[in-house]
Amino acid sequence: MRLVTLILVLAATAGCNANGPDRAAGATDGATTAGSARSTDTPPLPRSAPVALADAPFTVEELGEFDEPWGAEFMPGTNLLFITGKKGEVWFKDVVTGRLGSIESGLPEVDYGGQGGMGDIAFGPNWAAPMGQGGDLYLSWVEAGEGNSRGAVVGKGKLLCQSADACRLTGLEVLWRQDKTEGRGHYSHRIHFSPDGRYMFVTSGDRQEQDPAQDNSNNLGTVLRLNLDGSAAEGNPFYDQGGSTAEIWSYGHRNLLGLDFAPDGRLWEIEMGPKHGDELNLVTAGANYGWPEASYGDNYNGVPIPDHTPDDPYVKPAAYWVPATSPASLLIYSGELFADWRDDALVPGLSGQELNVVALEGARARAMTSYDFGVRLREVVEGPDGAVYLLEDDRGESDGTLLRLTPKR
Repeated sequence: MRLVTLILVLAATAGCNANGPDRAAGATDGATTAGSARSTDTPPLPRSAPVALADAPFTVEELGEFDEPWGAEFMPGTNLLFITGKKGEVWFKDVVTGRLGSIESGLPEVDYGGQGGMGDIAFGPNWAAPMGQGGDLYLSWVEAGEGNSRGAVVGKGKLLCQSADACRLTGLEVLWRQDKTEGRGHYSHRIHFSPDGRYMFVTSGDRQEQDPAQDNSNNLGTVLRLNLDGSAAEGNPFYDQGGSTAEIWSYGHRNLLGLDFAPDGRLWEIEMGPKHGDELNLVTAGANYGWPEASYGDNYNGVPIPDHTPDDPYVKPAAYWVPATSPASLLIYSGELFADWRDDALVPGLSGQELNVVALEGARARAMTSYDFGVRLREVVEGPDGAVYLLEDDRGESDGTLLRLTPKR
């Protein structure tokens, strides 16, 4: 069991990536490499090794296996968990009855390979569709461009579920496109709606190009605030500059794989650092989070990246991991079932093979407990009853199992 230090920074905000297939191409998996804690302008808060599942305050139940699952969300008002598969599938699972179905038609063609394929899934903020009557479903995926280029997109269609085990998607249209580059990594393409339902926030990774994250003439390495039709939202920090720049809410990010709002309205984000230095960030409009000019990780070739300093112009992370946990998604828990986790950040780790529970207090992260699952964890979702659902990452010995966590009695 590895000994890990999570550094908690009392002044919040910044960006990152992880080990394994979501790391830069050609990088080795640093999950078993014990990195040393990096210096920072506030005292670090160390943590002990992850808690073994036998000692965890929850039981783990297996609910079935899926091929390369990536994103998941419950259809509002139901027990149906919709799950995306990187190769282009979308399944749904009734977590009460066990019934399994899929979206059988209307899905897009995806550019599958590396970190690319089908990505996130989100039900529209105005969803009020009874089964069979249709409602807006948002998806992200990777599409091919000219030559050897590709990029993420976000699209919306009408979901119709008129039988027990089959749905169809109609009228799918692309609403937003990531600026295309070569390579097959760091798409990010997470989707999250603002609490008032007016805006769609989308994460756009640096595509392993690094420098575009500091160049606002493109939309790479950014958190974007869009209208529900995919257009740039008026009032964005750089809206008057037009083009991709108008979409940007914050920049200087790396590979952003989780986004969620806390009950107080603060927007939190997790991202993978380079070799270590994964980050939990408090996102604010117009802020620059420093990538690739500053990071608590290093380049994979061993060349150091400057740490953040008290006087640098970048927003610092609220917390960062050395060595990496490889954060793959983010949930700010709001349920009643796990009372001790309410309003905390749940962060599954790929290389860390752990579930991290980070206690949030306003704009700061103050403590963390991690639970050792021994498998790569890809996605975390809160169920209608407050249970926590995890998807394993289907890679090699891992089988993409859907797990349900409920409190021990």
